[in-house]
Amino acid sequence: MSKIAFIFPGQGSQEVGMAQNVFEQHEKASSVIKKADERLEYSLSGYMFNGPKEVLKKTEHAQPALLTASAALLETVKEKDLSPDFVAGHSLGEYSALVAAGVLSFDDAVYAVRQRGLFMEEAVPDGVGAMAAIMGLERPELERVCAEASAEGETAELANLNAPGQIVISGSRKGVETASDLAKEAGAKRAIPLEVSGPFHSTLMEPAKDKLREVLSDISFQDAGVPVMTNVTALPETNGETLRDLLVDQVTSPVLWEDTIKNLIERDVTTFIEIGSGNVLSGLVRRIQRRGLEVHAVNDLESLEKTLKKLKEE
Repeated sequence: MSKIAFIFPGQGSQEVGMAQNVFEQHEKASSVIKKADERLEYSLSGYMFNGPKEVLKKTEHAQPALLTASAALLETVKEKDLSPDFVAGHSLGEYSALVAAGVLSFDDAVYAVRQRGLFMEEAVPDGVGAMAAIMGLERPELERVCAEASAEGETAELANLNAPGQIVISGSRKGVETASDLAKEAGAKRAIPLEVSGPFHSTLMEPAKDKLREVLSDISFQDAGVPVMTNVTALPETNGETLRDLLVDQVTSPVLWEDTIKNLIERDVTTFIEIGSGNVLSGLVRRIQRRGLEVHAVNDLESLEKTLKKLKEE
């Protein structure tokens, strides 16, 4: 039988004006956004709705903002009696997935991701780390390239395995630059430096991982109501304590997004609904498998109605 997965975006999908539509028109969604402002004790919604863009994209604001937008939009989806068989989130989006699965309360999640963002900002001095998107080179060859670039005390590691021929690497600035050059020599079509504040999902994030472990140890994790596909394993998990441990490991581990989507498809998922700002994940799902899937993005009330209409037609 065909199944549904809710998927939730991560950092990079933020945009000024995110979730403003639902804030103004949907009571439960508005309540979620107000709750974020109260829990964090500053106007996160002000940055979400008005920017400026340069402030919103800072990791400490972008991460709670994206979670809040996804959680608010999730309220509009639940009201339409749409429910998933699986949930998954890309990096930060895994927290949104855990809220959707009943593992974390929104209050705890928005506090945790704010701290996560701060820890990630602090872990590596500005300018020391870097990330780059490598296009057109497959995983084994890029692993070889990164190993070669890391041979002289630098760091270059696979960080986001997003889709065939689309992998993000992370590490020290020199390590990533060297790996990018080697990747192009090995046949990569492009190597695109990313505008990020740190080398996320690399071993250089170890200080952030240690601090996050302390924060999460004080937060209650329930068993999941629906299986959560985790970034670290790309496999379904429901045990709350295991999900806590995997969130900690996620900070320094690669995001196995391509594997996650393939494993969902193997479990009879044919409908993917991205819930949150933008539609980056929808594009990745289509790149991973072009045929036989229904892929929808819910980022405001209008797109929700379009999604509902298409689902009725299927």
